[in-house]
Amino acid sequence: MATATIKFLKTPTSEAWVEQALANLDVILLDHAQCERKAAGVAISLINRYPSDAELVKALTAIAQEELAHFAQVNQWLERRQISLGPLPPPPYGAGLRQQVRAAEPHRQLDLLLVSALIEARSHERLGLLGQHCPDPDLAQFYRSLMASEARHYGIYWVLATGRFPQAAVEARLAELAAAESEILARLHPQPRIHS
Repeated sequence: MATATIKFLKTPTSEAWVEQALANLDVILLDHAQCERKAAGVAISLINRYPSDAELVKALTAIAQEELAHFAQVNQWLERRQISLGPLPPPPYGAGLRQQVRAAEPHRQLDLLLVSALIEARSHERLGLLGQHCPDPDLAQFYRSLMASEARHYGIYWVLATGRFPQAAVEARLAELAAAESEILARLHPQPRIHS
């Protein structure tokens, strides 16, 4: 398995995660649908929180629309594999990252943008691993087809952060959040998830 680290991430995904995911592809697909829905919700939440920021609203509207389109595509895969869309207990990943977000503005905005960038970067990496190793060639191609979007999304969140805060402050905070993100993923969650 390739061990190249995606930009923004402190550590690459472990081979144990790849093995766990490949052994539980139906659960991974179900969780993937939830991830796409949540990602659209995060973009909309940021629009609601900062509605007077026209550039942010425009960029995140596009992300929300694309995430919902991906949600629909993953749902087509669920139907194809006769898997019912339903809830899954979330892994500690999202809650752990939300705990890192500072409450006071403007720090809150910076942290929300950078946490979103980290999640998209990790998604880009893991969908790429699924695209590389998935035994179903059609599903592998589907995962590869999503990689560019995930990369573009983490780039957009980064650009929004650096457009609103000094570059040095963004880079310093990103390093802190990326270290926390890696720590959350240091122990493989027993239930297979995209971010476990």
